[in-house]
Amino acid sequence: MADTTPETSAAGTEARSARKQREGTVVSNAMNKTAIVTVIDQVRHARYAKTVQRTKRLFAHDEDNDVKVGDRVRIQETRPLSKLKRWRVIEVLERAR
Repeated sequence: MADTTPETSAAGTEARSARKQREGTVVSNAMNKTAIVTVIDQVRHARYAKTVQRTKRLFAHDEDNDVKVGDRVRIQETRPLSKLKRWRVIEVLERAR
């Protein structure tokens, strides 16, 4: 029989709830309850050891439709919400001017 002590089950849920978070800039909010966020990662090139910028466009769920183009936001990984949406907006870090 499997050991279902509170210690093992709590550790399992704690590891599962550690979701990825990213910071990025909103580049589009034309869709309803959806924002496209551009996230820039700096990675080291494998051969030339130069720092290279990689850009990702992530579709994020924005429940209140309150983000605007140019806002800096923090997004968090979540379950699949649609064909492309796998992230949700947690907070607005800086409003666009």
